[in-house]
Amino acid sequence: MGVFMCIKLIMVVFNLLIFLGGGVLLGVGIWATVDSNSFVHIFVSISAETATQILNVACLLIAIGAVLIVISFLGCYGAQQESQCLLITFFTVILIIFVAQLVGTVIILVNPSKIRQAEDELKTLLKPVLQEEYGTNEQVTKLWNGTMNDLKCCGLSGYEDFINSNYVNRSHVYPSQCCNSTVTTCTKTNAQASDVQGCFESILALIQKHIPIVGGVAAGICALELAAMAASIYLYCQIGDV
Repeated sequence: MGVFMCIKLIMVVFNLLIFLGGGVLLGVGIWATVDSNSFVHIFVSISAETATQILNVACLLIAIGAVLIVISFLGCYGAQQESQCLLITFFTVILIIFVAQLVGTVIILVNPSKIRQAEDELKTLLKPVLQEEYGTNEQVTKLWNGTMNDLKCCGLSGYEDFINSNYVNRSHVYPSQCCNSTVTTCTKTNAQASDVQGCFESILALIQKHIPIVGGVAAGICALELAAMAASIYLYCQIGDV
């Protein structure tokens, strides 16, 4: 098998994998949109505006899935049919995505305040859920208990998230995860003395702990994008020489 045919085959297989990934995202997005109650009822107490934002995530998944499917079609069909037009279009789209990733990475590195902005947005989204639904909504309670147990954390930012919540007002205690394991009753005083960190900080610490893996995955994605661009340009040039 010649180099041209080998790269052509790799392009077809590679883009078939992209197509499958895009199809999965598209399917999940459509499912979340059509069966929105299965997702939104977990956040039943949040505002209509926030609920709309949650549903927008489903629309984003649909958009990403559709883009991936279009990209995979351009690459796969372009390589199979040896179409210079489709191959150069595929190259251009991948290049745009690659540059956007680089710009996004630079913005995050140069402006770390984006992390705190994300925390503030999460507080706006999730604190009302903790305040009103924790302890009364079984699904919300299980979700947060699982998170707090696994990460050894309390609330989003700490025990303060539960002050004046329905759970505390009814039971007059805080979730046990907000206190040290040696404390039998998690009162406000015990929670304050235990000073258990919030789950947002725990998640950041977990990401930092596994940052080599995250970096490796990101580098792998960039390498695949560069390889896809190189392959498409190679096929484009070879077809032009025929």
